[in-house]
Amino acid sequence: MPASRTLGLVFALAAACGVASAPGASATGASATAAPAPGDPVTAHDCAERASLKITVQGATLCVSVDDPAHSIAQQLLNDWVERSARIVAAYYGGFPAPVVQVRIQVAAGGGVRGGRTTNDSGLVIHIIVGHDVSAGELANDWVLVHEMVHLALPELGRRHNWLAEGLATYVEGVARAQFGNREVTDVWAEYRQSMPKGLSQSGEGGMDDTSSWARTYWGGALFCLQADVAIRERTGNRVGLQAALRAILRQTGGYRAERNIDDVLQIGDAATGTQVLRDHYRETKSTALAPDLELLWRRLGVPQNPASQPFDDHAPLAAVRIAITSKP
Repeated sequence: MPASRTLGLVFALAAACGVASAPGASATGASATAAPAPGDPVTAHDCAERASLKITVQGATLCVSVDDPAHSIAQQLLNDWVERSARIVAAYYGGFPAPVVQVRIQVAAGGGVRGGRTTNDSGLVIHIIVGHDVSAGELANDWVLVHEMVHLALPELGRRHNWLAEGLATYVEGVARAQFGNREVTDVWAEYRQSMPKGLSQSGEGGMDDTSSWARTYWGGALFCLQADVAIRERTGNRVGLQAALRAILRQTGGYRAERNIDDVLQIGDAATGTQVLRDHYRETKSTALAPDLELLWRRLGVPQNPASQPFDDHAPLAAVRIAITSKP
C-alpha cells in the first residue's frame, strides 16, 4: 500500500511560508516535491544512475539528488549532512535501516531545514526542504533528516497507528544523536521534560489509537516510547531497553519496506527483550486515555526541572536507567 510519513509543517507550504518546522505540527497535504513515479529506481545501481551523489553507509546506498538550480549550497555541505545523519541512525540500529533510499533535497528561499517526508510509493524516498542560506552549523545540529531516516526502520502499520511511527521518530532522534555525540544529553532531557506533557490526553480524548492531534501524535507517541524504554530496563535490570526491541523489529521485518500488524511488531520487540512491556503498554493505552504522573517519572530518573542549568540527580532510583538510555549500547 502506498504510504508516506511526514514531519513538520505542511510540506507543500514549507518552502512558500519560509517557516522552520518542529515535531508536532500538522502533517497533511501534497508534497512540494514530486512523488516518485511508477518505475522509479529501487536498486542501488539504477538509483545511483539518477542521483547527483551516492553515499554508502554500512553497505546501504543513499542516492542524493538536489533541486538547486542556482547552485546556492555547496555540495560538500549537503554531503556531510546526509552522511552524518545516516551514520547516526545506523549506529542506533546497528545498521542503516534500508539497503537503498533516495534522498531528494529541494532548495528554497531562506535558511534552515524546513521539513521532510518519507514515502514508500515506488521505493523508499526521503523528500526534504533546505533553505539556500542554511549554514554548516544548522546542518550539523539538524534533527529533521535524522527523524525522517528513523521512519525507515518501522514497518507500515496503518494510519491508525501513525502515533507510534511519529512518536518513535521523535523519541529516537534525541537518543540516537546523543549516543553518537551529535547532541548534548542535557538538551535531550530538557526537551523531553518540556515537551512530553504536550502528549498527554486532553478532555474528551480516547486512547492512542484514537489520536488525531499533532501534539499527541508526536509527543504522546514519544511518551509511550519513553515509558516503554524505562519499563523494559527496570524489568531486565537495565540490561537492555527499547533500542534492543527496535533493532529486532528492523531485522525481522525489513522496516518501512514492509506492512505489518502492530501486534506482531510489538511481539517481536518483546521477544528481543524477554518482556511483555510493549504489548502490555499498548493494550493499556490503545483505547483508554491514561494520565501518567510525569513529575514522579522525572524524579525517579533524576531529571531536574531545568537540565540546562540544574544538575541531574545521580542518586535517583532510576538514574542508571536515564544514563543508559543515552549511552552507546
